Amino acid sequence: MKVKPAPLQENLITSEPPLSTKQYEDSRPLLWLVEQHVGPYDATLFLGNGQAACDGELLAGRGITSALNVAVNLPLAPLILPDGMLLRRSHVGLIDGRGNTAPHLLAAMLALAGLLTQASPGKAGYPAHRPGNILVHCRGGRSRGVAVLALFLHLALTDRYPTLKDALDHLRGVRGLDSTEPCGPLWQLMIQCLNSNLSTWLKGLLHG
Repeated sequence: MKVKPAPLQENLITSEPPLSTKQYEDSRPLLWLVEQHVGPYDATLFLGNGQAACDGELLAGRGITSALNVAVNLPLAPLILPDGMLLRRSHVGLIDGRGNTAPHLLAAMLALAGLLTQASPGKAGYPAHRPGNILVHCRGGRSRGVAVLALFLHLALTDRYPTLKDALDHLRGVRGLDSTEPCGPLWQLMIQCLNSNLSTWLKGLLHG
């Protein structure tokens, strides 16, 4: 007597577990336009993730020629853009949680101000560069990059973002985040940085 094979039960077939939203996002390059017409070169600011910071075609398509990496756990190699120009990278590594200090967060924000205002001299031995748009990124573009951009938007562009909450609400809306991002320790540092009296100086720097 022949024994019939048992019918396939698809619900018993194992497969890779579905990716979480964060895993899905972190597996592909993502950019979000944050603000336009910033600084002496009329730059556009973008928020992004680590994958985007390594995608030369994507960056070139958005006119991005400089990037600020604010993740301590994301060392990146130099990147040549499709036109042969080197992406100008700056790196101020922040921890996504406890361990940073207010001066460290301010350093990242000032590095962004520097990228927005730095000249591009054609000196011998300097990689070819031109002013362009700027990417601010961490690993996922959820906490550290948002904190740096929010602080910058409020202190440097107060006419557009009168309060830190205005800047954070804007970034959360652009990025699709809830009130848990940026993380609590970074939020506390942002409040400390509001007492730095940098706003007047930043406005003068950006507007000449």
